[in-house]
Amino acid sequence: MTGTAPRQPARRARGAAESLASIVLAFESIIAFLGGLVIYGLKALPEPIEPWWGIVAGTVVAVLMILTGRFVRYPWGIAFGWVLQVVVALGAFLVPALGLVAIIFGGMYAYATIKGAQLDRRNAQLAANPPHEAGTANGD
Repeated sequence: MTGTAPRQPARRARGAAESLASIVLAFESIIAFLGGLVIYGLKALPEPIEPWWGIVAGTVVAVLMILTGRFVRYPWGIAFGWVLQVVVALGAFLVPALGLVAIIFGGMYAYATIKGAQLDRRNAQLAANPPHEAGTANGD
């Protein structure tokens, strides 16, 4: 034994858009699951559909949100996140309170993806063209 610890592989750098969008989707997944429980408890589904399908739908949407959080580094992952936002908004037809959830989390997801992409572009620009004066940290 040489006494040195094995080197850990370097972690992939994550951008602001990826980090923020995955955080929003992770927290929203909890709400999506709870929304499924509300749909079940209120028996909000139309008559021929059994109420337990509300739990199934909430669980499926929650799992998809967690999985999508792993793929928001790709443009299709961001787009699929928007599809899930629309699915939550459509839940407002069954339980109107889900409309408020869709507005709040949809707004947070929009902010995360738009502002996060803006921050990523700014950071890439700063990395390519570092400031000339090393004495100022804030760019003044």
